[in-house]
Amino acid sequence: MTWITPITLQDDRVELVPLSQDYHSALVEAAEDGELWKLWYTSVPAPDGMSAEIDRRLGLQEAGSMLPFAIIDKALGKPVGMTTYMNIEAPARRLEIGSTWYRKSVQRTGLNTHVKYLMLAHAFETLGCNAVEFRTHFFNRQSRTAIERLGAKLDGILRSHMIMPDGSLRDTCVYSILTHEWAAVKTHLDFMKRR
Repeated sequence: MTWITPITLQDDRVELVPLSQDYHSALVEAAEDGELWKLWYTSVPAPDGMSAEIDRRLGLQEAGSMLPFAIIDKALGKPVGMTTYMNIEAPARRLEIGSTWYRKSVQRTGLNTHVKYLMLAHAFETLGCNAVEFRTHFFNRQSRTAIERLGAKLDGILRSHMIMPDGSLRDTCVYSILTHEWAAVKTHLDFMKRR
C-alpha cells in the first residue's frame, strides 16, 4: 500500500488539489504575474515550460517520490501556484514540503501560512511523519524568512549542493520541523492565521 496518496486539503482560505494538466492555463497566468521564472535563485517554470513541469511532477508522483498540488485561492477562485510533498521516504516517515511557488500578487498575504498549516497538519497528524523538511537556495532570503516564520529550524547548509540552470552552484539551506515540535508550531500557525 502506498503511504501517500492524492488528497484534497482545504480550509476557509485555500484549497490544495491534486495537480493535473486541467490547471495548465491558470498556472501559466499565475507564473506570468511577476515573471517568476526570471528569478535566478528559484525554479518556477516559464509559461512555455508549464506543461512539461506538470508532467514532470506527475511522473515523480507515479514513481512514489512526490505528491504535487495546485494551490487554489478561494477568494480568487483559481490556481495561484503549486506545491508538493517531495523526497518522500516512507520507511523513515519523513518528507519535504517544497517546489512551492505563488503568483506575485498573493505573496505576503498570509496565503502561505494557510497552505503550510494544511500540509504540516496532514503530514504529522494523518501520515504520522517523524520529520518534515524544507529546502531553499541560500540567496532566496524571502523563502528562508517564510520558512523560519513557520517555526522550522535550520539544520544546516549543503554547500555547492546543486548546479543551477545558469551554471552557478547552489548552497542549499535545510530546515525541518520534528514531530515533537508540531504542537508548538501548530499553536504558532493558528495564531498567525488569525492575524
